Amino acid sequence: MSRPHKPIRSEMGWSTPDRIVVRGKDLPGEILGNFNLGDMAFLELTGRAPDANESRLFNAMVVTLVEHGITPSALAARLTYLGAPEAMQAAVAAGLCGLGSVFVGSTEGCAKMLTEALPDPKEKTDLPALARRIVQDYRSRKQIVPGLGHPIHKPVDPRVPRLFAIAKDTGFYGNYAELVQQVQQEAERASGKRLPLNATGAIGALCCEMGFDWRVCRGLGVMARAVGLVGHLLEEARTPIAQEVWYRVEDEASEHLRPDEP
Repeated sequence: MSRPHKPIRSEMGWSTPDRIVVRGKDLPGEILGNFNLGDMAFLELTGRAPDANESRLFNAMVVTLVEHGITPSALAARLTYLGAPEAMQAAVAAGLCGLGSVFVGSTEGCAKMLTEALPDPKEKTDLPALARRIVQDYRSRKQIVPGLGHPIHKPVDPRVPRLFAIAKDTGFYGNYAELVQQVQQEAERASGKRLPLNATGAIGALCCEMGFDWRVCRGLGVMARAVGLVGHLLEEARTPIAQEVWYRVEDEASEHLRPDEP
């Protein structure tokens, strides 16, 4: 007995010989020349164009995630490009595969944590008490609180106060932004360590303020970092470093296996 078919629908886009429609908007007539890349991403995710305040904050959030220097994701992309220079898309994909709970993907973890702790941000809540419960829960499970800590930026990640300032200017600074900072303070108190709120933690909170589903937050990092990785690969094509990185790592890693020279 065959299974009855369910309707197959998508609201993302469609084309005819003379039309291209994306999220209900005519691509040539309404979008091209009027939407920047961040606004286009917002349209894809929400089905509507952002207003001026949404555009300013959303673009600031994704721009923050584009470039971080010679990170593991950039190295993975460059080394893949070394082996397959004919396939830039494969090198970008290699770099994106490393965006998880440690790098960039912690935005998702932070947004999920905040959404689950505070389902209704308008409800009157004792935020310091809630922050203590959150930190105690993570510590009881011996898990790292997402969005906290940075190997370089201490005691403050300079991106965070700027993002929150933009959020205040645009009307998107609320209980989620306050809660994540309370969590940071409580985590420092409980651990006795410097645990600055990092950019991914701030962006996770601001995604919640803007009403995004926490499941899309890692995607913001993926699309932003793809832009940065293309830049790295262009630089790699012009002034390569991947082969030198490979040779140096190989030399150091195998040094102890070689006989001492006389």
